[in-house]
Amino acid sequence: MVLFSAIASGADTIVIMGSDTIGSKLAVQLAEAYRTKMEARDAEVAFEISSEGTLTALASLIEGKTDIGMASRAPSAKERAKAEAHGVDLRAITVAHDAIAIIVHASNPIESIRLQDLEMIYSGEVQDWSGITPLHVGPISAYTRNTASGTYSILQQVAMASRDYGENTQKMAGNELIATEVAKNPHGIGYVGLAYSQTPGVKAIPIEGRSVTNVDYPLRRDLKFLINGNVRLNAMSNDFIGFTLSPEGQQIVRQVNFMSVY
Repeated sequence: MVLFSAIASGADTIVIMGSDTIGSKLAVQLAEAYRTKMEARDAEVAFEISSEGTLTALASLIEGKTDIGMASRAPSAKERAKAEAHGVDLRAITVAHDAIAIIVHASNPIESIRLQDLEMIYSGEVQDWSGITPLHVGPISAYTRNTASGTYSILQQVAMASRDYGENTQKMAGNELIATEVAKNPHGIGYVGLAYSQTPGVKAIPIEGRSVTNVDYPLRRDLKFLINGNVRLNAMSNDFIGFTLSPEGQQIVRQVNFMSVY
């Protein structure tokens, strides 16, 4: 969990909850830039940003606890139906493009990995690197996100044929924690959003020869803000979304190492 709070007396407060992929870096930097911009106009704005996973964005919108949700995957038909049953019209706004990077320790000689390999690693079917590549030997330490994470769900669906994660996988609360653990462990492997793939001590490896920047990379995705279309968004929150989609906001997207929407 990452909790960012910047509250000024008398300021309008924008509450943002959900995806760690967005919330840990991008949302915080967007909030700081927007707050600075408003101060130049003699306007005050405060932010409360909580990053516990995409599922919390959906739950918080249903419960009316957040102005903007953050999601690293699209809401499912079941989630949309649940939201509708609670009077919530889920509206998704793409604010950045991303790819889930597979990272290993910088010393790991492996140069590429197959989706089938990821399935065997994360299901627990293969537990030593020798079962994946002749270039590396040692017990695999597979780091994963928690079940509230949209990234967790996408990897399970795309790379694991929806199989369950193995008992030996180690759940981490966020992207930064996964990158930190892999950087310390020569036998580690994890998956993170692009913004976290350049952590010192790790390297991102292609999937079946396709790098994270390739248009046909199998783990590409959109990062989204979610709002309730049945509730009038307050003016400051609406303006913040506009700022995020503006050239200035999208420059921050690129600086964080995600891909802009244009």
